[in-house]
Amino acid sequence: MSAHALRDRTTGSAFVERLSEQYRSALGEEPSEGERRSWENSLPALAEVLCDAGLGEVEVLIEYRLPFSSLRADVVLAGSHPETGRPSYVIVELKQWSEARLVPEAGDLCLVKGMGNNSTLHPVAQVRRYCDYLQDFTNVLNDEQDGVGGVAYLHNASDRDIDELFNLPDAKAQLFTSTTRGELIRYLQTRLSSLDGALEADALEDSPVAPGRQLMRAAADEILYGGKFLLMDEQQVAASLVKRAVAISRRSDQKEVIVVSGGPGSGKSLIALHLMSHLGRSGRNVVHATGSKSFTTTLRHVVGEKNERISKLFRYFFDFTKVQRNELDALICDEAHRIRDRSGKQGTPAAWSERSQVEELIDAARVPVFLLDEHQVVRPGEMGSVDTIDEAAGKRGCIVRHVNLNDQFRSGGSRAYEHWVLRLLGLESGGPVSWQPEENFRLLVADTPQEMEDFLRSQHDAGYTARMTAGFCWRWSEPRKNGSLVDDVVIGDWRRPWNLKSERPVGGAPASSLWATESAGFGQIGCIYTAQGFEYAWNGTIFGPDLVWRGNGWRAFKAGCKDGSVKGAAPDDFERLTRNRYKVLLTRGLAGTVLYSTDAETQAMLRTLVPDRTTEGI
Repeated sequence: MSAHALRDRTTGSAFVERLSEQYRSALGEEPSEGERRSWENSLPALAEVLCDAGLGEVEVLIEYRLPFSSLRADVVLAGSHPETGRPSYVIVELKQWSEARLVPEAGDLCLVKGMGNNSTLHPVAQVRRYCDYLQDFTNVLNDEQDGVGGVAYLHNASDRDIDELFNLPDAKAQLFTSTTRGELIRYLQTRLSSLDGALEADALEDSPVAPGRQLMRAAADEILYGGKFLLMDEQQVAASLVKRAVAISRRSDQKEVIVVSGGPGSGKSLIALHLMSHLGRSGRNVVHATGSKSFTTTLRHVVGEKNERISKLFRYFFDFTKVQRNELDALICDEAHRIRDRSGKQGTPAAWSERSQVEELIDAARVPVFLLDEHQVVRPGEMGSVDTIDEAAGKRGCIVRHVNLNDQFRSGGSRAYEHWVLRLLGLESGGPVSWQPEENFRLLVADTPQEMEDFLRSQHDAGYTARMTAGFCWRWSEPRKNGSLVDDVVIGDWRRPWNLKSERPVGGAPASSLWATESAGFGQIGCIYTAQGFEYAWNGTIFGPDLVWRGNGWRAFKAGCKDGSVKGAAPDDFERLTRNRYKVLLTRGLAGTVLYSTDAETQAMLRTLVPDRTTEGI
């Protein structure tokens, strides 16, 4: 809508209710009170500024969703440049803050009155990243070097209330308050003409978007050269808190532990790789650790292709039993939900450490960093949780800082899909709900495993990464002596092999830990051990007989499971772990997911929830 129309429509409560309805439809949840207050108070303030600037015909795109993410810019203004006539856009972040100050020794973090001690990203840093992100991922803006500008408008604050925030100058993003409302008007007049901006708004919304790079393919460049990943919002808050803690760690008597939690694709591993790059290039002693053989092996492989020495910085959680206290400046514990009670090899209790594994990791570094998703605990003995880390850190007198990554980038940025999966599996209350089709993420049901494979192969042949995964419900054989793979996964007449167990390529199939990232992995079925921690454009998930729908709920059956590591778990633990495993498998896709169940009743339930079929998309 135009700025004039926005000013006219924001005079009553009906406008906020319409926005709330659109919010619920897009995200599957209610808008917060903060969101509603922003629509009630901030949008009218912006509309008045635009009309006073003579820009009443500029198009105003509200809650604009950035490509491949669930991040939303408060407003994008669309129009033409007053001098060149070229398309011109201004991203506006509207803040209702009345007072704010900088976090000491962290120039891009703020403490805001009324928000306690929770650090938030400086609004100029936030809107600058939105500008760069929109330009990086939107084809219509690729060649427009000056096509996007940014504004942070703190309309409830005066300059003196936020004076410290002006210490972060930026050529692409500007900060304005009620004191500088006139300057904001003049700035907008330099970016936008008074002409109708409808065509430019349509061009932006209709523009093709370029997909982001896969994590593993960009890892080597990030570690070796830095600066390849653009951290957004809470991702940058987490990284800045770590950098600040490391900077002051050698002169501080107080040790800091940073705990970063978030769902699949929320950027935990991007933060980890960014910190490895930044701290390493700053001369800090930093090591990356996980509990995942596939994830660590893949990082070593990708990075080691360019510099074998750097690959040694990627370790396992059990490698720190004999490390001296504070030997490292920082220890980045990725996939920290996989932390176990004790370090040591299975079956050798005498070799187990006296300290818990989380205590060893905390002791090893001046700044231990834990990145985790508590819904990804999928094996007995895994106990990485926020509470476990907090308790261990508290016993050692450490300061603990938490960051919640509540925006995510996997699943096409569809937060609605992540909520849909959590409700489907009973990991969030409310029960399964029908899937509402989205523009940026597709969810389909295949009527047979062959249909799933045909659809995914069409995506694979079109240049997209695609993988099939399944619950661990079939035996996992070694290759035959002639190098051929055994077709263990058998569903009717359809037969396919699991991915390899070993780290040696066989019969054209990649090593186990490279199944998710090597193109030759398409021909095999992946399981929880090779899929966790990775992403691909298209994901197919087969529900096996270990988790089936009966009546009005899920039932987990050990008889349907072939994974000895979980079959011995107590019934309640087995069901919890099984649901978590399928949650991981279902959330690997960037562009879409295809579902199929070997159980007729479960398949029928999925069909009632998901309207689209693979046969309609090939």
